[in-house]
Amino acid sequence: MKKSLLALAILAAASSAHAQVAPVAAAPAKSVHGFVGLGITGGGKKLATADYTDGRSANIKSGGGVYFTGGVDFRINEQFSAQTSVNFHVDDQTASNGSLKFQRFPIEALAFYHIDQNWKIGTGLRYVTGAKLSGSGAADINDVKFDNTLSNVVEAEYLFSPQLSVKMRYVNEKFEVKNGRGAEVKANHVGISGNFYF
Repeated sequence: MKKSLLALAILAAASSAHAQVAPVAAAPAKSVHGFVGLGITGGGKKLATADYTDGRSANIKSGGGVYFTGGVDFRINEQFSAQTSVNFHVDDQTASNGSLKFQRFPIEALAFYHIDQNWKIGTGLRYVTGAKLSGSGAADINDVKFDNTLSNVVEAEYLFSPQLSVKMRYVNEKFEVKNGRGAEVKANHVGISGNFYF
């Protein structure tokens, strides 16, 4: 009987010691990473048309073009993260005798919900400054400048790995011509980009 009680006491003590040294699941580490990316967009209204000598023409659109992005990604916890970025967005048609260009400099702040390890969805704000339509050479026009504007962004991102991802986005945007007495140009657009995190 004493041996049985002693065995039970030893077993209980061992179980208690094991429970004390058992590893505790670590909470997701907060992390900060930089990123760069390149994307293409389509949409918006026609701002100007570039006519080429071979008979071709190409439109400059308020929501079209390519964009370059760079910023910082903040992982808050397992479910949530946030991003801030500075971007250069441009639609450019260039020929040997002239060019047309619509450029702008968006600053973005987005918050994301992580559905799983690969997918996340987010929304946020996009502040655009320096929006300007300009031409040179045979396409020379008087520059058209636009007021700074604030827009809504919705994104979905798929991560192939912690470093590489693809993003799909929709931007609800419009521009007002500077000193244009309220003249507005819709610039709603969709886009897709590739991002590299480091």
